[in-house]
Amino acid sequence: MSVIQTLKERSNSTCELCTATNDLSQYTIPPSLNENVDNDILVCKTCLDQIEGKVEMDANHWRCLNDSMWSEFVAVQIMAWRMLQRLRSEGWPKDLLDMMYLDDEALALARATGEDKDDSEKIIHRDVNGVILENGDSVVLVKDLKVKGSSMVAKQGTPVRNIRLDHENAEYIEGKVDGQQIVIITKYVKKT
Repeated sequence: MSVIQTLKERSNSTCELCTATNDLSQYTIPPSLNENVDNDILVCKTCLDQIEGKVEMDANHWRCLNDSMWSEFVAVQIMAWRMLQRLRSEGWPKDLLDMMYLDDEALALARATGEDKDDSEKIIHRDVNGVILENGDSVVLVKDLKVKGSSMVAKQGTPVRNIRLDHENAEYIEGKVDGQQIVIITKYVKKT
């Protein structure tokens, strides 16, 4: 059974965050690169657009986290925790965060994207032109790059889709080039 089918089955074909039933899609929680039921959740377009920052956060929409934070699935718990962290300035999410429990491993994964940090503490990744990079962005290499540990050379102009940020170093991102997962220095890419 495919990952999307398993997610639909476990959620009864509803968004695992807000229980909406239309425009559902699979979302792999960062920083994971592997699509599997332990790293993925089923979300609606409204939730996805706000998670990815494509639209402004609607705090009232996220009151649904009062229920979804108690999910038996760790990936759902992690996303609920992250969204509550983003909204903590609203007041009510702080109360939910105080009630929420994540084991040490899940909490470490939840903190991997820095949602719990103030803006002054967050690591910001920028491309060669100073444009801010986000998880899932697409970039193009601006220089030929020799890949350490292999004979591969990633050519200038090569597109890299669905990048992942290194949350410990602002100069590193990860992405697939010619089917191989590599680490790329941000000053050698341009956001598309």
